[in-house]
Amino acid sequence: MITVDHLTKSYGRFTAVDDVSFACRPGTVTGFLGPNGAGKTTTMRVMVGLTPATRGSVTIGGLDYHQIPNPGRHVGVLLDASAQHAGRTGREVLTIGAQTMGLPRTRVDEMLALVGLSPEESRRRIKNYSLGMRQRLGIAHALLGDPSVLILDEPANGLDPAGIRWMRDLLKSYADRGGTVLLSSHLLHEVEQIADEMILIGHGRIVAQGDRATLLEGSDGVQTLVTSLDNAALATALADGGHRVESAGAGLRVHATAEAVGRAALSAGVVLTDLRSGGAGLEDLFLELTSATQRDPLTEGTPR
Repeated sequence: MITVDHLTKSYGRFTAVDDVSFACRPGTVTGFLGPNGAGKTTTMRVMVGLTPATRGSVTIGGLDYHQIPNPGRHVGVLLDASAQHAGRTGREVLTIGAQTMGLPRTRVDEMLALVGLSPEESRRRIKNYSLGMRQRLGIAHALLGDPSVLILDEPANGLDPAGIRWMRDLLKSYADRGGTVLLSSHLLHEVEQIADEMILIGHGRIVAQGDRATLLEGSDGVQTLVTSLDNAALATALADGGHRVESAGAGLRVHATAEAVGRAALSAGVVLTDLRSGGAGLEDLFLELTSATQRDPLTEGTPR
């Protein structure tokens, strides 16, 4: 369990993290989303004792990170895949970690196999690793001590599509076994697929949090595109049910869930020929809520 309580981190007059509170529960993956400079990495650095908080606190399992005995056995951390000594081999990095945590050397081979680094790759120096290989090594190091909590900053960065799917399955399986995962990422589509809870942060403040349905509930993101054999009758049934209906090509755009549209069609005896989500989705909601903090302006059309 990770508990962040009114956390603030300031550097002089600049406030990187501003009164942030949230919790990450066992058995869940929590996505931590925000533009560059929003405060995600600073929050994670405070969690693992690398940056002192100005105010507030972060506890893991009820303890400050520096109070946890042999912390690598309880908290797995990946904040920068390129932070390892470039002159060491991947196997050497994991062997040093295992010795530090009091783990048998067999654990090194287990982790190399788990993340898909071959014996030949494990003997290469890290300076010759691709970014994707460094990410796999970093995840192996985070999992080395069989921790109950994982804190990962952009772990999919540099992975190819197969690697991203592998990581997604790995983290989901870890959470299903009762682990707690805090995952920061700019790959919003991937976060949608893996995260049970999502926290959106901008200018160091939380702008929204909850599961996907909660975040989109009550916004224009909850929309359904539908086509039927009698759109007029369906539109009337939906309007009578209190749903906003608009024409959309050969069908209708309804500000309601697909389930609500289906139930209205059933009650009206209308046959549907197409029913699908028409919502803006998490990415659009994210951009809307953090538009003031985006580094690059959002413009329509193409530059001339």
